[in-house]
Amino acid sequence: MGMMETYKTEVRERWGNTAAHLEHEQKTKNYTKEKWAEANNGLMAIFAEFAACKRMGTSAESNEAQALVAKLQEHITANYYTCTDEILARLGKMYVADERFKKNIDKYAEGTAEFVADAIAAYVN
Repeated sequence: MGMMETYKTEVRERWGNTAAHLEHEQKTKNYTKEKWAEANNGLMAIFAEFAACKRMGTSAESNEAQALVAKLQEHITANYYTCTDEILARLGKMYVADERFKKNIDKYAEGTAEFVADAIAAYVN
């Protein structure tokens, strides 16, 4: 059971009739368990790269971190829904505001969620 599926109902309540949500339903409706795993693992691999970046003492505004934000945005667009800068900005806030996301992202290194959020904020501004 992937993180995405766990929050599906909640996401539906929160984003129900948004274009992104409708696109997400379309794009993922025929996903196999393997495809879900591939999409979710790919997402988590990007968070692991953010953690490595943070461990090296790289700043959230650095080219490395900014390239990872672009990679994250592309991954979400390719696998879930079109991730606009506006949606990306909201996700960044959610990664730190929502304890479950924060905990999941921080398993790579304490403070990773915060680092991702800062990198996203720098990226969209």
